[in-house]
Amino acid sequence: MNQVSPGSAGGPLEPVENRPQPAKKSLNLGDYAERFALVGAWLVVIVVFSILAPHTFFNVRNFTTMFGTQTTLVMLALALLIPLTAGDYDLSVAATLTMSGMVVAVLNANHGVPIGVAIVIALALGALIGLVNGFFVMVFDIDPFIVTLGTGTVILGLTLWISGSQTISGVSNWLSSWVVERRLFGISLEFYYGLLLCVLLWYIFDFTAIGRRILFVGRGTNVARLSGIRVGRVRWGCFVAAGIIAAAAGVLYTGTAGASDPTSGSTFLLPAFAAAFLGSTTITPGRFNPWGTFIAVYFLATGITGLAILGVQTWVQNVFYGGALVIAVSASQVVKKRHERAARL
Repeated sequence: MNQVSPGSAGGPLEPVENRPQPAKKSLNLGDYAERFALVGAWLVVIVVFSILAPHTFFNVRNFTTMFGTQTTLVMLALALLIPLTAGDYDLSVAATLTMSGMVVAVLNANHGVPIGVAIVIALALGALIGLVNGFFVMVFDIDPFIVTLGTGTVILGLTLWISGSQTISGVSNWLSSWVVERRLFGISLEFYYGLLLCVLLWYIFDFTAIGRRILFVGRGTNVARLSGIRVGRVRWGCFVAAGIIAAAAGVLYTGTAGASDPTSGSTFLLPAFAAAFLGSTTITPGRFNPWGTFIAVYFLATGITGLAILGVQTWVQNVFYGGALVIAVSASQVVKKRHERAARL
């Protein structure tokens, strides 16, 4: 059923989805430069590293490997994108990734559960984690930052328990086959899973009623509530969706490695946030958006890969991702405020 918003004084209520939209402003050269600045920066980084390491960086094998190995980060960043768009943080997604991958490994490798059944259970677990997050945030009105920090810590503890703090190997080759071994145009299939998820979220956010409701809630819960949107239900659903996608990322990660490490998922949280915030400065500046996040992941991955090829020590990766997060958050706030000022004019 369509959500409704108050009409003019004495007038009928009007569906949110059917309200007239303001005319779109034509884009000038500056707007295009802002939208695609990160794409340009990505190309510059590629050119620089290609000059510095022409034989090891600028070759087909390096790029196909780079594209194929970042899907876990792509999916985790896209999982974060959903609650972020609704104005919430979810710090439990990395722990959900770790636990779902471990559940698949334990059930399949240790208990002989068919891989398909193990995957379904892992995805259901991700949905349950999202439900629990939403329950504490909505019912008890607790800051989602605190809730998801706590649930993420609990999940990591449970993961260590069910795994015995050991890496579990011996996962069915079927999973690895459909994640890394099978290729299309020289790139492993996992890349296309991330790409399909990006397309799906882009369609939902830009062309569906639920996507517009999520955006509306993120811009102001009070206004959204007065407009007839069930804010609590939308936010709760965003936590569930993030949990499912994070669990799917964990399944893919286990398929990539052929095993599950009970601590590996935590390394993805910082770069996922960096990609989500950096992505909000491009394609649709001032708004978290799937294509911007997708590009940001590979921009960051290109930088890390290039530095590694040049022999830079591994500690630089933490510095790179940490600095990228601070810069990305700062840039996203500047862009957001500028767009808000422009909208008021």
